[in-house]
This record gives sequence, structure tokens and C-alpha cells, in this order.
Amino acid sequence: MKLLTHNFLSSHVKGVGPRGFPLRLQASEVRIMPVEFNPNFVARMIPKVEWAALVEAANTLSLGEVPTEPIQGYEQNEDFLRTMHHILLEVEVMEGTLQCPESGRVFPITRGIPNMLLSDEQAET
Repeated sequence: MKLLTHNFLSSHVKGVGPRGFPLRLQASEVRIMPVEFNPNFVARMIPKVEWAALVEAANTLSLGEVPTEPIQGYEQNEDFLRTMHHILLEVEVMEGTLQCPESGRVFPITRGIPNMLLSDEQAET
């Protein structure tokens, strides 16, 4: 699971609502999977990223310093875009868990795929 994916996931456990974000990430296996650099794609994703959740996830994975917010003029800053490309798209959580901050429900990550399935009784309608 890429950190970009993690940044968009939230828990839909019944009764949780918006308090199901961000999911707490715990990783037992992380790999770096090279992805072709596309500065336009990264620049378009930056405004969509929930920055506090990204910083928390990067810190959990000990990825080093992630800026607390996008730098001014990031669209033309190749160093910044390459750094964010690496963090968002090349860091892959292969095994681990995601935990809902409100309900405590744990969702497994297996072979890079988060399993967010809930039974009908558990899901919000």
C-alpha cells in the first residue's frame, strides 16, 4: 500500500463518521518500489494530501523529515517533487495494519493490499 493510498483511506465502521481518519499505520514489512517520476502527477496530488496524516505516517515508518506543509512554489521545485514522489509513491507497506482511531477496529494489510471490508452490521449505511 502506497502512502498516497493511506492518505485517502478512512474507516467506515458504523457510528464513526469523520473521526475514522487518519487510520493509524503499523508496518511489519516496508519496501521501496521504484516508480517512474512524473512531476505533473505529483504536483497535482499535493493539494489533495492531508498533510498532518502524511507526516504522521512517514514518522511511523521512520522516513525522515517530511515538511509540515507544501513549500511555496512546489510545482516548479524538482527536489521537493522528487522527495514527495518517493514518499507518496515508492514507499510500499507490504504487511501491517491500519487501525481506526475512533473504534479501534484493525484492518490488515497483506501483500500490499489493505482489507477494509466490513460486515453489513459493522458498516455505515
